[in-house]
Amino acid sequence: MTLKTDEFFSRADELIAAGRFIDSKGWVPATSGNFSAKLSDGTIAITVSGKHKGHLQRDDIMLIDQSGASLDGQKPSAETLLHTALYLRYPQVNAILHPHSINATLAARLFKHEIVLEDYELLKALAGIVTHDSRITIPIFANDQNIPRLARAVDEYLDHHGDIHAYIIAGHGFYTWGGSVAETLRHLEALEFLFDCEIRLHGVKQP
Repeated sequence: MTLKTDEFFSRADELIAAGRFIDSKGWVPATSGNFSAKLSDGTIAITVSGKHKGHLQRDDIMLIDQSGASLDGQKPSAETLLHTALYLRYPQVNAILHPHSINATLAARLFKHEIVLEDYELLKALAGIVTHDSRITIPIFANDQNIPRLARAVDEYLDHHGDIHAYIIAGHGFYTWGGSVAETLRHLEALEFLFDCEIRLHGVKQP
């Protein structure tokens, strides 16, 4: 069993704080969502399966290796492979956040295959974008209980279309990532706003 370090607890505390903020926005109802952060040795701190993300404690963050295997005997999220696949593809990524928000759910129903975001000032909240005069595509994948198959579908899309900032799983939620928990949380908040804009623009009214 691997000893948890000060670095682990620091990342765990960042995920706990992110979970409270995300829950305060209503983006992780019930026990939905999962979060992770990569440590300097390549191991990954990730939320334990079935925990409410607005009430996380340190014991609700576990340690896995780069293949997704538990290093402390706890059970990771069923979607762990979606995290490890992103870390493998993007070595510069150090955090991944996955909420189950109403905006991502509605966007998938409305746009079906992808959502295009362009000419928004808030696009500059995403890493690497320096002007509103930008256009990004967020792909939408069919929900699938077979997580290895879903991870392969994401990988195949990236192989053919290049880098993206996030992706949506239809009827489920979305994944976004960044160089730190703080940066990833910024991406998440910006994307939530932009999804909301597109939904309203295309005539889907929210309560």
